This record gives sequence, structure tokens and C-alpha cells, in this order.
Amino acid sequence: MLRTFLDRPNDRLFQHYADWKRQFMYQRLVLGVAIALAYFASTFFLIILNHIWDPQSPVTPNEWINLITVGMLLLCMGWLTSRRRVNLTLVFLAFSWSVSILTEVPETLQGQVDPDISGWTMLFFAQATIMPFRWWLHVLSHLTAYGYYFGVNGWLGLTLFPPGHAPADILFDMVWISGLSTLVVHLFERLSEAEFHTRQELHDEQRRSNQLLRNILPQSVAERLLQEHRTIADDFSDVTVLFADLVDFTSLSANMSPTEIVNLLNGVFSTFDQLAERYQLEKIKTVGDAYMVVAGVPKPHPDHAVAIAHMALAMREALVIHSRQLGIPLHLRIGIHSGPVVAGVIGLSKIAYDLWGDTVNTASRMESHGIPDEIQVTHTTYESLKHHFVLEKRGYVSIKGKGQMVTYLLKGNSLKLPPRDQDL
Repeated sequence: MLRTFLDRPNDRLFQHYADWKRQFMYQRLVLGVAIALAYFASTFFLIILNHIWDPQSPVTPNEWINLITVGMLLLCMGWLTSRRRVNLTLVFLAFSWSVSILTEVPETLQGQVDPDISGWTMLFFAQATIMPFRWWLHVLSHLTAYGYYFGVNGWLGLTLFPPGHAPADILFDMVWISGLSTLVVHLFERLSEAEFHTRQELHDEQRRSNQLLRNILPQSVAERLLQEHRTIADDFSDVTVLFADLVDFTSLSANMSPTEIVNLLNGVFSTFDQLAERYQLEKIKTVGDAYMVVAGVPKPHPDHAVAIAHMALAMREALVIHSRQLGIPLHLRIGIHSGPVVAGVIGLSKIAYDLWGDTVNTASRMESHGIPDEIQVTHTTYESLKHHFVLEKRGYVSIKGKGQMVTYLLKGNSLKLPPRDQDL
């Protein structure tokens, strides 16, 4: 529990330095009052023991003041630990006056005062180190202690400078005690504020970099990478991969400016990104005018092939809308295949989440050996889709690196498609 009051408040929990500072003040006030209470309570305990051993001994003013001081400190602690929002300035002054002024009262009552330079030094520097906030409060605390000594005792006509104490030396010590302890508080406050803002800027930069990482990688993968700091590599036994490519886009873009090309691709691929989010798929990457998305990675998807088929049909429909709006003939070639893949994060700079395996290669071949405006799928994917979609057998197609393969063309959905977002 002591560690709670010794540690700095967590910067992440505060947006403004004033709120952080108040919490720090509160923590250190509790600590300071607890230390003072422990000291005076132990002294009071010794007083009780002395009176038990010697019941005839009278109660001295020092003992009465010690009891009052303990009561004041208990009041301060109760004030701090109450559930109400407390005025920390008043608590600080009540605490400070309890241990600096009350303890001087017995000497005043006895008519013999002595400037307690060593006591003030210990008290004021203890306040400056344990509760280093609001330098003007420390100045006020010092001035009231000196004001009581010179004002009250002087008004009562007591000797303020006993023999052997040069007034100039005493006043010199008071000025430097207060000046140095107040300077400690002021420097600490300046350092704390600068550190708080620096740490806040660091937190903001870290948050932005983490958010950027989450935008680049799947969220679950980004969280693992941030927490585990190790190689991310996973096997997935059953997923569906989709490749899409804008047909003859190189020749189409030859007469377009760089800005027009980027705006066109950004518009199309942003729509595809929205579709991927809608169908809970994971976009892997874009390469030039090609788009790659997967279902079942990094989280398993029970109907991965069906979800990818919905995505493919929606992509084709969305491209027709884009083509009509832009007045440019855009055509899409899509290839799909299902099977096992390996997924992981590669690279030290410009890191990327990617897929590897024969499934990826086959899906890519389905696209590159496909037909414009058609969605070509393998027999494996066909088996997962045949009860939900309308598919047309294309027949045997010579696929590079695979030989002759039976492929199918996805024509439409035999069931009602989920409603599409208005902005797609």
C-alpha cells in the first residue's frame, strides 16, 4: 500500500497536468500526514507509558499539545480519506500549522522561547521533499510559522533572541532555510510538468504508432506482436483465398495522370475494403491493381468459402457502379481457391502480414487464367458453394504449374444476399 503513495500517478490516466498534479498532491499529503501521525502518535504512546509508570507525574503543556497535534493530524487524515472532494490547500496548511505552530505553543506558555532552527530546517525540507507542490503554499507555511514566533511571542513581550543567539544569524538562517526549500519545490514542479508533457507526447506517439500497426496488420495479430515481440507464424488448415485484378488496367491508365490513377484505385479498393469488413474477411494486400483477401485468417471462419463468394459477387457489382460513375470501362477478373495456408508477419521495416502455400498460388492462378468479369473457382471451392450459389462448369483449363484443372464460374447467389450498405 505504501508503494501507491510513493509512485507517481499513471500519466496515461490524465489528459491535463493540473489533474495529474492534484492526484500527486493528494498521494503525498496522505503520506506526509501518515508519517507525522506515526511520529506524534508514538510520542503520545511514550507519554502514556510514562504516566503508567509514574501516575503522580503532572500533565505538561507539551503533552497536551502533543495530544492536540495527534487530533489535528487525525482530522487531516479523515478529511483526506473521506469520499468527498477535499480542498488540498486547506489540508496542507492544517497539517503544516499542526506540526510547526502547535509544537511552539508550550514554549510560549512557559514564557521561554527559542528559535528552533534545526527543527524548522527538518520540517520545511521534509515538506519540500515529501510534498513538493505549490511553492507558494510552502512560502505561506514558513511565513506563518515565523509570524507566530515573532508576532505572538513578541506581542507577549517574550525574549525572541535568547543570549548566545545573534539576531542577524537567526534571520539569515530563516531566509536561507525557506529560500532553498521553496526553490526545491519550484524546481520539482517545473521538472514534473515538463516530464508530464513529454511523457504525454510519448504516449500519443506510441498510441499513433500502435494504431498504425493495427491498420497495417489484423488487430489480433497486431496485439500479439505488441505484447509478445516474437515471430508470428500460424498454420490454418481450411481457408479461402480470393485474388482480384483490374483487366488491362496498365493500358487503360496510360492516358491518365498519376493523380487520376491513384484516385481511381483508391476509390475502388476502398469500396473493396468496406466489403471485406462487411463480410468479416481479412484484406491481405494490394499489389498494383491487384487485390487479395482471405476468409478464415487470422480467426477461423465456419463459412469461409461462402463469405468469399458473397464478397466476390459484391466486388463485381461494385465495380460496375464505379465504371458507370467514372465513365471508364472497368473489368474485374477474380480467382478463388480453398485449402490450407501459412500466415505470418515478415520484415523489420514496412512489415506485412502475408499468406504462403499452394492454396495461395492456386487462387492466384485462378485469377490470372480467368475470364474478364467472371469469378473462377476450383473444384475444392465449388464443393463448398454448390448448395448456396449458381455455378457454371467451365471445364478443364491448363493452369501454369498445375496442369489441367476443372474450374467453375460463380454466376450468382441462389439465396437472397444480405442487404448491402448504401454507400457501396
